[in-house]
Amino acid sequence: MPRHPHDEIDARILAELRANARISLAHLGERVLLSRNAVRQRIERMERDGTISGYTIKEAVSDNPKVSAVLLVQRRDRMRGSDVIAGLRAIPEVVLCDVVSGELDLVVRIEAPDAARIQRIWRQVSEFPGVTDITTALSLHTVIDRQVQP
Repeated sequence: MPRHPHDEIDARILAELRANARISLAHLGERVLLSRNAVRQRIERMERDGTISGYTIKEAVSDNPKVSAVLLVQRRDRMRGSDVIAGLRAIPEVVLCDVVSGELDLVVRIEAPDAARIQRIWRQVSEFPGVTDITTALSLHTVIDRQVQP
């Protein structure tokens, strides 16, 4: 189980790493008033005790941003609608599919290179046997993204 920073210096190290994970140990040491070696030892200790449990790479915004949409899919038969899910699995632009309760059956997130591709996917999904209705919401702007990138 991850532990919290041991002291204020550990907290400052973590804050600096959150702001710039590529900061050099020497520069980090200057920022927290420790030697490079002392900073390295503290980071290694926080890795061992679970305070730092991993590192994530978040890619810079691409020159070719993706267009996102959510398809709200209703199926004729919820209990025997696995063929619809199998069809969605075969579409590489489908990045998320949740079976949900209530009026809807599936919430499907699509990330495609352009709106035309989303339209083609919509048409493809609407032709799946068992799909009775689709509501599409095209994303205009993402303001919160807490998904961990693989």
